[in-house]
Amino acid sequence: AQANLAQAVFQAHRAWARRTFAVSRSSPHAAMAPKAAKGKEGDAKKAGKVAKAVKGAVTRKAKKTRTNVHFFRPKTLIKKRDPKYPLRSVEARARKDKYRIIQCPVTTESAMKKIEEINTLVFLVDIKATKINIKDAVKQMYDVKAAKVNTLIRPDGKKKAYVHLTQDYDALDVANRIGII
Repeated sequence: AQANLAQAVFQAHRAWARRTFAVSRSSPHAAMAPKAAKGKEGDAKKAGKVAKAVKGAVTRKAKKTRTNVHFFRPKTLIKKRDPKYPLRSVEARARKDKYRIIQCPVTTESAMKKIEEINTLVFLVDIKATKINIKDAVKQMYDVKAAKVNTLIRPDGKKKAYVHLTQDYDALDVANRIGII
C-alpha cells in the first residue's frame, strides 16, 4: 500500500511538472533547429583527455617561497630611442664665448698700478665664468699666456678678474694694444 502511494505521488508530481514547464507550440523557442550531431572523433578525443586527467595524479604548482620583503617590478623590454624628428630645430650656440666672458678692462688707478708693477691685467668678466674660462679667453683674444687668475665678486654684483701674465709677456704692451693706456 505504501509503494502504491509513493508511485501515485510520483506520477502526480510528474503530471504537474509537465503542465507547468511545457513549452507551448506558439512560443518562438518551440521550433528550434535540432543541434548538430558531433562526430565520433570529437567524442573520442574528449574521452581520451578525460581518461588521461583521471588517471594522472593531481599536481599542484609549488608556491615560490619569498625570501625578501621588498617587491621589485620585473624588468621588461626597454627599447632604444628612435626619434622621428629632432627635439630642437636649431643647434644651441655656445653661451660662453670669449667675447661674452671678458666684458671690458678696468681702467682705474689701482688697475693701472697693477699693470705697471706686477704684470697683471684687470677685467670685468661674466658672473658665471670660471678661472679656466677666463684664462682661455685671454689667450684667444690677446695672444698672451696667463700664469694665474684671481677673481672676486664686487658689491654691485659684477665679477672682476686679475689676470697675472707669465714673464714672457708684458702687461703694459698688451694694455697698449687693447687701448687702455
